[in-house]
Formats: sequence, structure tokens, C-alpha cells
Amino acid sequence: MSNKKLISFINAENEMAGSVISLAERYSCEGADGLYLYNFTGDEKSREEFLAVVRQIEKQIDIPFVIGIYVERFEDAKKALYTGASKVVIRKALLPEEKELKEMIARFGREKLVIEIDMKADFQNAEKLDSFYDLGFGCALLKHIDTTKSFSDAIAGTKIEVMVRDGLIRNDLAEIFSYPTVQAVMTNYFEEKDIYKAKRALKRQGIAIEVFESLIDFSDFKLMDNGLIPAVVQDYRTNEVLMVGYMNEESYRKTIETGKMTYYSRSRDELWLKGETSGHFQYVKGLMLDCDNDTILAKVRQVGAACHTGNRSCFFKELAKKDYISANPLTVLNEDYEVIKNRKKNPKEGSYTNYLFDKGIDKILKKCGEEASEIIIAAKNPDAEELKYEIADFLYHMMVLMVECGLDWNDITKELVNRR
Repeated sequence: MSNKKLISFINAENEMAGSVISLAERYSCEGADGLYLYNFTGDEKSREEFLAVVRQIEKQIDIPFVIGIYVERFEDAKKALYTGASKVVIRKALLPEEKELKEMIARFGREKLVIEIDMKADFQNAEKLDSFYDLGFGCALLKHIDTTKSFSDAIAGTKIEVMVRDGLIRNDLAEIFSYPTVQAVMTNYFEEKDIYKAKRALKRQGIAIEVFESLIDFSDFKLMDNGLIPAVVQDYRTNEVLMVGYMNEESYRKTIETGKMTYYSRSRDELWLKGETSGHFQYVKGLMLDCDNDTILAKVRQVGAACHTGNRSCFFKELAKKDYISANPLTVLNEDYEVIKNRKKNPKEGSYTNYLFDKGIDKILKKCGEEASEIIIAAKNPDAEELKYEIADFLYHMMVLMVECGLDWNDITKELVNRR
């Protein structure tokens, strides 16, 4: 049985962009399984402003999100999904014309389309819910529900995926999740509350939901003489080593419970929640144990600096170095991108890169087109050496285009992940 999802929703209507972005990032770090961001304002200006905020959020979070927006045309749904959203929510009361809806279904498929239904204004039985599936929607988002037999009957056996949006003021979260057809609950109830604590309580009640759980008991760890085990901490995206800390059983248990790295301070002889005073928390993405059971590897999302000196990593003092050629694709592409970005910010006389920026977007596009053509020609040659040169030329000019248009490699890689 697949896990049920606890999703935090944010109503972005009449909210400051900074507040929406900050709240979305906090939910992403503190245990939400996903986000539902919505603004159903109908005017074009508000819609574009909301999409711009969502694009900023997409850069900051690493959990899936659903977007609710006023969809009138195929292009509206396309723009919404191109933010990186996994689904777009369309209100039943604001359904687009049949021609536009059919185009959306043909282009994106039912798994991308959600119909939002107000159960108080338009109560649905299972037969009517199924009619939305037949129309082309893969999911129904139900709001203003009452956990009664009539609600249970309405969703029992329906072939459309069911999600519920609820403030959890009158309804009980575990009771909503107890309905077999309810796959996710969207709520703003946990804006100031501990999401992990709620999910652990659901787990104890037999609800299949994702929580941090240690697959190996602490008693099986091989500890040092002082009863501690070292933890090497890495950035979960770049694998950069950030620091080394030490954990005892209590700090390990706290880390599992809270999703935040908690250590044992040898100097202060007490537990130490990383970031408690500085705000530089380490949100756990994964924990692994080495082959001898004597060292933990923690992959984290680091907020701010890991080192008390203010450096990103504690490992900044160079001891010895030998020149070598780094051929790590991600490192090379990121470094080259940063050089190009720096050229735009700090022009250098005689720089070909600055020549392209000075000539503008049309010149950059022309060069990208030329280099793409060179790749095609080189690919017809049995000697792959020429092809690698042309691909390298194209990648360089493409990165110039990326800088000119305000994209970076994170944007590209996240889009590739979204397409999996």
C-alpha cells in the first residue's frame, strides 16, 4: 500500500510574495510531503505575479507541489505546469470551455489535472465523481467536507484519485485518512505546529505515512569509548563535506524524531540542536551507516553556514594540494557557468563572452543555432573527436544563453527530474 500524503496548503491571494516563499520553504524543510499553492484571482496581472512567486518557490523547495490557478485557456494550464508543478488544480465552478479542456487533457494527460469540488455547494456521489474521471481529470480535490456516512458513500469505490482540503478545525486528520480512497490531505493547520510529531501520531494509529525511522537499532552501532559515534555531514545536493559532529543515543533519537541534526556536545556535556541559536539548521535528507557500523553519514539541507566561523564548511583550511584536472561533469559545468555569469557582471576587455553579451540575445541565439548545426554535421562523421568539440562549443554558447535569460543549471536539472 502506498503512503498517504500530508500536504500543506498556502493561499497566496492578497499575500506578500516574501511571506509565501518563506512559508513554503519552511514547510519543505519541516516534514510536509508536498505543497498546494493557490491563487484563483482571474485577472491576468495577478495570475502572472502568482506564477512568478511559484517559480521562485520551485527553486527553493525539494518536495512536489500542486498549483491552483484560474485556468481559462490551454496556455494558462501550460504556464502553471511549466513552473515545475506536478499537477494543476481547476475549480469546478471555473471550468474552461470544452475545447480548451480537451486540449489540456490531450497534451498533459489526466494525471496532471485536478478538479476542485466544494462539497457543500455541490455534493457529489461516487457516480458523479467518476464523471469527472471520464471527463479527463485524474484527481478530485474535495473541500468543505463532513466526515459522515454520506461522505464515505460518495467517495467509496470511485475510480478517481481523492484528495481532501481541510483546515482540521472540525474534522479529525486520522479519521479523514482512514477512508481508503483518500490519498492525501491538504491543510494549513500545521503552519505553527510540528508536522513530524503529527505524522508519528498517525503512524501509531496505523496510517501508512512517511516518517523518519531508523532501520538499524542504535544498540547495533559500534561506539567510541566515550559512548559516541561520529557523524560526517554532507550537503545533500552537492555532496560537499560540511562538518563532523558526534552523537549519542539520545541525540540520534532526537534527530530521527525532529528531522533536524542534533548532536552531543563534548565540551558542554549536553545535547546540541544545530542551529538552535544561529538559525543555521541542518534538515535531514538521509542517514547512512558505514560498513563497520562506526560512522554515520548524514546528508542534509544546510541553512546558512555549517561552521561557527561563518564559513559554509568547516573544512576550509588547506593543508596540502596537488594540481589535478577535475572532470566531474556537474562541477565543470557549474564552474564554467559561474565564469560566464561573472563576465556579464564584471566585463573583461577582449572577452568573447562579453562580445556576445554586448551584441545581445539575437547574436547569442544565432551562435546557438550555428553550433547546433555543426553538431549535426559532425555526427555524420565516423570520427567522434570532431563531435565532442562541437558539443563543447554548443554547451558554452548555451550557457551564455542561460545567463542572458536568467537560468542556471539547477533550473535545468530540476526540470529534468520533473519529467521522470
